[in-house]
Amino acid sequence: MRQVALDTETTGMDIAAGNRILEIGCIEIVQRVVTGRRFHVYLNPDRDSEPGALQVHGLTREFLADKPQFADIVDELLAFIDGAELLIHNAPFDLGFLNNELKLLSRTGRIEEQQAVLDTLTLARQLHPGQRNSLDALCKRYQVDNSGRSYHGALLDARLLADVYLAMTAGQGSLSLDMVSHGPVLTASGSRTVVQIPRRRATAVEISAHEERIAELEKKSGNSSLWRNWSL
Repeated sequence: MRQVALDTETTGMDIAAGNRILEIGCIEIVQRVVTGRRFHVYLNPDRDSEPGALQVHGLTREFLADKPQFADIVDELLAFIDGAELLIHNAPFDLGFLNNELKLLSRTGRIEEQQAVLDTLTLARQLHPGQRNSLDALCKRYQVDNSGRSYHGALLDARLLADVYLAMTAGQGSLSLDMVSHGPVLTASGSRTVVQIPRRRATAVEISAHEERIAELEKKSGNSSLWRNWSL
């Protein structure tokens, strides 16, 4: 299964007020492994950011003045996400802005009509009802290091989202595989199909990276991990 964690930064919250996308970040995940492939671009929105939005992302009009416009990168973006399930935190917000950019270019079709979309905010609320489920809160809950997040940035947030999603769904591996292998899943078009997901063993590189991550978490917490105790 191919997935893409996606995030955007915008000039403001309200599309009706003429706000636009000024940054897009995408991180590729294949078979639950972050591959290193990514799509990242800053965009010239041809307008100032609202003061509240500027405080969040710190991207000034001067910095964005020489950057491409959405029309210049739309085909590359659509090619990168083609065929993937999109992982988006609070998906209606990002999809609303992406679909608006497509509409401004007279492009027919909405992103969610072409791609399967998983709203990780909805998933987090199902897993942790009544708790804070912002990306920062989830990073803290799942011990995902977000210490470099002084400003929101689309590429950084997409990478954090990928790590949080993998942590949130880590215990569902065998169950998910059985469910998907024997039952229907909803596709982007709304039709139902059966998808076979192949199983594979971790490579030596992946095992080494996993061990480094476990050691890092143990060092931070000062305790032996439950994973290592369970594995003995």
